[in-house]
Amino acid sequence: RFFTDQEVADYKRVAVVGSRVVESIMGSMDPGIIGRSIKIENVPFQVIGVLKGSSTGFYYEDDIILIPITAAQLRLTGSKEVQEINVQAVSAEAMQSAQEEITSLLRKAHKLAPDQENDFEISNQEDILKAMEEATRTMTMLLGGIAAISLLVGGIGIMNIMLVSVTERTREIGIRKAVGAKESNILVQFLIEAVILSVIGGGVGILFGWGGSTLASRFLGFPAVVTLSSVVLAVTFSALIGIVFGVFPARKASALNPIESLRYE
Repeated sequence: RFFTDQEVADYKRVAVVGSRVVESIMGSMDPGIIGRSIKIENVPFQVIGVLKGSSTGFYYEDDIILIPITAAQLRLTGSKEVQEINVQAVSAEAMQSAQEEITSLLRKAHKLAPDQENDFEISNQEDILKAMEEATRTMTMLLGGIAAISLLVGGIGIMNIMLVSVTERTREIGIRKAVGAKESNILVQFLIEAVILSVIGGGVGILFGWGGSTLASRFLGFPAVVTLSSVVLAVTFSALIGIVFGVFPARKASALNPIESLRYE
C-alpha cells in the first residue's frame, strides 16, 4: 500500500520501496520486506509497500524509496524547501492546461508580480522528449563525424599498406605478367587483398563493439545490443572502403611493365 494523508500529516516514518531496493536488501523479491525497518541516513523507516517497477519518464520506480514529505523535511533535511514536484496529468490533452494552472499557483505561492520572471522551471514529458531527441541527434552527428574520420584514416592506411605491398612485390608481379597474367588478373588480385584486409579490420571493430556493449549492459545498467543489421552494415562498409582505397594501388600494380618489374631490385 501507499502511505495515507494521515501518515503524511503525522510525520510518520513509513516508506514505499522499489523492487531493486527489495532485492538489494533481501537478495530477491521477498514479500517479507513489508513491515521491516530500513535506515535512511540513520533514521529508521518502516516499509509498508513495494512499487511494481516501472518508469514514470522522470525516474525508474525500481530504484527509489518514497517517504512522506513531512517526515523527510522534519527528520532528514531539516528544511521545508521543496526542490522538485512531479505531477501527473489526467490525460495528454490536459497536460498544457495543467501546466498553465501549476504555473499560476506557483507564481501566487511565490508572490511574484505580473512583470516578474518565474523563479522556477516547469518541464513536461514533451519537453523532456524534445531535449532527449536533440541530445540524440547531436550525439548521432558527433559519432557520425568520428566514424567518417575513422573510415578516412583507415582507408588511407589500407592504401599505404597496399602501395608498400606493390613495391615489395614488383618482381612477383613481373613474373606473373611474364607467364601470361593479364592486367585485369593483377587488378582483381590486389583489390581482393585490400578488401580482405579491410574486412579483417572491420571484424576486429565488431568484436570491440560487442565487448563494449556487453560491458555497458553489465556495469551501466542499460541494454546495449550489437544487432545483425549493424554487423552486416559494418562488414559492407569495410568491403567498400577496401575497394575504394584499394583501386589506386591495384591499378598501379596492374600497370607495371613486366620487363622493368623483373629488373627491379
